Amino acid sequence: MDIESIKIQAEAEIANTTSLASLDETRLKFLGRKGLLAQLTSSIPGLPQNERASFGSQVNALKNRITQVLEDKQRLLGIESVAPDAALTDIGLPGVSQVLGTIHPISQITEQICSIFTSMGFSVVEGPEIESEYNNFTGLNIPLEHPSRDAFDTFYLKNHKGTLLRSHTSPVQIRVMKSRKPPMAIVVPGKVYRPDAVDASHSFMFHQIEGFLVDENVHFSDLKGALETFARSVFGVDIAMRFRPHFFPFTEPSAEVDISCIICKGKGCSVCGRKGWLEVLGAGMIHPNVFKHVGIDSKKYTGFAFGMGVERIAMLKYGINDIRLFFENDLRFLKQF
Repeated sequence: MDIESIKIQAEAEIANTTSLASLDETRLKFLGRKGLLAQLTSSIPGLPQNERASFGSQVNALKNRITQVLEDKQRLLGIESVAPDAALTDIGLPGVSQVLGTIHPISQITEQICSIFTSMGFSVVEGPEIESEYNNFTGLNIPLEHPSRDAFDTFYLKNHKGTLLRSHTSPVQIRVMKSRKPPMAIVVPGKVYRPDAVDASHSFMFHQIEGFLVDENVHFSDLKGALETFARSVFGVDIAMRFRPHFFPFTEPSAEVDISCIICKGKGCSVCGRKGWLEVLGAGMIHPNVFKHVGIDSKKYTGFAFGMGVERIAMLKYGINDIRLFFENDLRFLKQF
């Protein structure tokens, strides 16, 4: 094969090369120690003396041409060198790993609380965030004149009469008691909405967990036992609890529940306002009028209900002093959980 034929063949094969592997094979075919150019070079000693210099110069020019075409091709293929020993990949470089996220503290607390009550036989039920005025107020024995029904305290939906963004998770209590027969034990986690000004302790959207149990011979002592199990599971077995008389339209009797301050252990500090106690939730025995609205015989069945703010529980458990931190998506804050 003459020099011109080898040149035409090399240029054609290099032009048709589509990968690094095949490009390296082409290089070896023409420029390798046993390649075509090596064969041409080895033939020089057999030529007449007066032809050797000219032939050697042509072989050298061919080598330079093929090398140039190979280098042009390797740039098109996006590699740096076609040398067989080129380090195309540095396997010693550290890998690029994805940063794993963590579960949001609100979700963590919600899951923990729900698991505590499911271990006591409760079931988890969720409900819609857009509710009827009946389920949110009337069915829960909240009268028309109650201030919580005012537009300043509830998000009513424009052009949808009688509907609103639920102001608590208690409407699910009405939905469940209408659709099921006692006995029942339910916890309801979810978002709620109230037109509060946003500050360190208030938000227009936050999370609640509602719980209730209905059966024959349910007493206030059953409520106290369930809440004591909950509080000690979340805040530790050493905390003390107290129930203070209160008023809620949907329970009678009603109480607010406090735990001994987890910071000062009841001695009094700035967190608990020097009182030694922290309010954690509201609770009580389900009002007979609520049973009447859902068609349950209050002479046969009794029940208790409780409700808590998830942000409140998380702030107390983790020592967080500003509710806005939960919603600002600051990774420096979220990575602590």
